[in-house]
Amino acid sequence: MDSTPTGLVQTRSSPLDAPRRGLYTPAERARRDASRWTLVQGVLAPIQFLVFLVSLGLIARFLVTGEGQAAAAVSVVVKTLTLYTIMITGCLWEKDVFGVYLFAPAFYWEDMVSMAVLALHTAYLVALATDALGAREQMLLALAAYLTYVVNAGQFLLKLRAARLEAAGPARHPRGGFA
Repeated sequence: MDSTPTGLVQTRSSPLDAPRRGLYTPAERARRDASRWTLVQGVLAPIQFLVFLVSLGLIARFLVTGEGQAAAAVSVVVKTLTLYTIMITGCLWEKDVFGVYLFAPAFYWEDMVSMAVLALHTAYLVALATDALGAREQMLLALAAYLTYVVNAGQFLLKLRAARLEAAGPARHPRGGFA
């Protein structure tokens, strides 16, 4: 809490209120570079994307032809397990770099969207296990989960680009931002 000249008390409402000069402080960058989870994330992200593409194809095949429902369902389960793995290791990475498992200010919105991605993928597993939805509706739910995944992946790609531009320094990118 801060006291203002008028005597009113102000409180910070969220970690987003703290100003940041870049994506990483020098200490955070050093911890990021030293963390074993940085490499793990770098390996898992393209694997998850490949699993996503294969699964998307299998879902599309089922929705268009009505064939391959079991293969499509298995692919969504594999995609979800891959997602859980990358989320757990991502939390460990965030703890190494920022000192918190989730919602570090630098990745707050990415983590928020990740929660929606997790919720939709988990809802698919529940629907599959309980037969709460028909096969077509399960696949449409999987597509909704995949759409949020694509948005979230885009967020992380933009952060990766921002980190690379930040590391390149102002001499290479005098206007800052995304070149």
